[in-house]
Amino acid sequence: VLSLARPPLPPTGPRTSLSLLRVSWIQGEGEDPCVEAVGERGGPQNPDSRARLDQSDEDFKPRIVPYYRDPNKPYKKVLRTRYIQTELGSRERLLVAVLTSRATLSTLAVAVNRTVAHHFPRLLYFTGQRGARAPAGMQVVSHGDERPAWLMSETLRHLHTHFGADYDWFFIMQDDTYVQAPRLAALAGHLSINQDLYLGRAEEFIGAGEQARYCHGGFGYLLSRSLLLRLRPHLDGCRGDILSARPDEWLGRCLIDSLGVGCVSQHQGQQYRSFELAKNRDPEKEGSSAFLSAFAVHPVSEGTLMYRLHKRFSALELERAYSEIEQLQAQIRNLTVLTPEGEAGLSWPVGLPAPFIPHSRFEVLGWDYFTEQHTFSCADGAPKCPLQGASRADVGDALETALEQLNRRYQPRLRFQKQRLLNGYRRFDPARGMEYTLDLLLECVTQRGHRRALARRVSLLRPLSRVEILPMPYVTEATRVQLVLPLLVAEAAAAPAFLEAFAANVLEPREHALLTLLLVYGPREGGRGAPDPFLGVKAAAAELERRYPGTRLAWLAVRAEAPSQVRLMDMVSKKHPVDTLFFLTTVWTRPGPEVLNRCRMNAISGWQAFFPVHFQEFNPALSPQRSPPGAPGAGPDPPSPPGADPSRGAPIGGRFDRQASAEGCFYNADYLAARARLAGELAGQEEEEALEGLEVMDVFLRFSGLHLFRAVEPGLVQKFSLRDCSPRLSEELYHRCRLSNLEGLGGRAQLAMALFEQEQANST
Repeated sequence: VLSLARPPLPPTGPRTSLSLLRVSWIQGEGEDPCVEAVGERGGPQNPDSRARLDQSDEDFKPRIVPYYRDPNKPYKKVLRTRYIQTELGSRERLLVAVLTSRATLSTLAVAVNRTVAHHFPRLLYFTGQRGARAPAGMQVVSHGDERPAWLMSETLRHLHTHFGADYDWFFIMQDDTYVQAPRLAALAGHLSINQDLYLGRAEEFIGAGEQARYCHGGFGYLLSRSLLLRLRPHLDGCRGDILSARPDEWLGRCLIDSLGVGCVSQHQGQQYRSFELAKNRDPEKEGSSAFLSAFAVHPVSEGTLMYRLHKRFSALELERAYSEIEQLQAQIRNLTVLTPEGEAGLSWPVGLPAPFIPHSRFEVLGWDYFTEQHTFSCADGAPKCPLQGASRADVGDALETALEQLNRRYQPRLRFQKQRLLNGYRRFDPARGMEYTLDLLLECVTQRGHRRALARRVSLLRPLSRVEILPMPYVTEATRVQLVLPLLVAEAAAAPAFLEAFAANVLEPREHALLTLLLVYGPREGGRGAPDPFLGVKAAAAELERRYPGTRLAWLAVRAEAPSQVRLMDMVSKKHPVDTLFFLTTVWTRPGPEVLNRCRMNAISGWQAFFPVHFQEFNPALSPQRSPPGAPGAGPDPPSPPGADPSRGAPIGGRFDRQASAEGCFYNADYLAARARLAGELAGQEEEEALEGLEVMDVFLRFSGLHLFRAVEPGLVQKFSLRDCSPRLSEELYHRCRLSNLEGLGGRAQLAMALFEQEQANST
């Protein structure tokens, strides 16, 4: 808001230079002009004040304290708190407690929850009903006693015990009260927390003095954290000494008798405004200033009245927001004239960021073409697909908004009716939001009834709203990762290199991870009298166990004619607890500490499975090592492996293999749940055929309700290798396997050069 005020004109060039020189001379003399000015204005300056000022500056200078650990004492690992908010000692602003009953828990309390729950960080419902069944999405606390004083006392005790250290303010209300949540949150944000405050609609006790007031519970009241802490030791005494049929009067007498704190309706310039709604009064027709500015409205007799009040106050807040937006846009237009760009620098819509300007062809944001029935940008790469679901609703809303804005602008002279959408374009701008360009065929009707068809192009923008943090389950980097490596006989030769990399990246830094080798024998391999194809693998594993005492590399032998990734995972899953975090890997993968940490953070039990996309190097025969930059003949190169070290020579190019899904991180419980659902939907021979053509990622994708997270993983860099595409795979998986092998041969430039050289060799 301050930046929108008109600033004073800057001084001219010579005056600016002179002031800069003056500041430079003053600083060069080593004297503080502020201290001199204070001394001149306030009379003779105390000679000790300057010394105290210098001493205070020295006290606040940063110092480097070297870390020292006594070698004679055992090392003790420092345990950090789960959240940084706990470590810093910061608290949430406001907690809302709603007093409800057996009769209104499923009606009025639900209406309160639907209207204000999304505005507050925590909303609790307290009832005296024993074993009350909580409606969906509501946190209900049952005290087991419906006496008013007992209910209020136990509610305050519960708030102090469980939330006294986490919140600054506590708002207590009844379920027959409508609260204007944004105004209440703003009120709590303007009040100082370091004081004892009892704020609400002040009412006088019968037969008491004017100073003895309590806050009416029907309109809600605020209690500060400091007041709740002081009140806690007196709750038992007040419950035995004070008799009252109303919980709000009981609390008011307890605060006055024990702490001498009465209810106030105004504090620090903030007025707690409330409105008493008359019986059978229509909220839509209520227009008094007391109603329009109220924080709370009471009494609300039924849930439908609660929703009508919410609709009226939401409309008022929306009108106020639109009015403020128009005022800000007018101020921006006035200030734009004073900027160097002038009116040319004014973006549309006014007040929103300008469209993204690409600096190269790789940064150009593409437009998606659509009609009212189809879109021509499909997720599966198809040229055309039906417009349905949320995308269809989005287009329909854009068309309705465009027609509404046209009629609002030109009525009553003209009235428009949509005939059809000729062309539609949309794109997502990360700096602005979703942009639309619509070519509309309209029917224009004048005031005299004349009709004419018009084709007009309109532009719309759905701006990005306030960014919200989505609640996610808590994960930690201390979880143990169980790596699972399936090994075919054809991959046995590459296994020792994997084990050496595992020792360097996992065992050496003492990562909290284990490895299980799944040795897959063919039907005629490893039998009696036949050599063991995995003898070298077992020897390498035993060597690692000898080099790293305490390490055990487990291996499991499996015999299968046509190994399926899902069948192999079934065998491993049965031998581990349900809370095991699996990292399914391949012999060409080189997982390190960073990869394991991202596996721990992105795989969330009961919520999300993570399947990283590795970086696949090109075929070195087609993509030789590049020349150093600036060398003769050095041209454009394919992408380098992420994190490549230039000191180790020129790396081979590659690309992120989106077709491969052999690596994955998931919890055993989630995998078992997906497998159970698969077995329930597919039975008998159908299940056997499905298992032959499915991978683990497809099981989660089709038979699990978890989020499936796919992202590029720069820490997984694989050497070039051709995948064995089994004909038993499904048509889609076989196509993905073949496409992965073909795309992994090389970049377009390397493939074109190889074809050119082959044609040259054939021609000669």
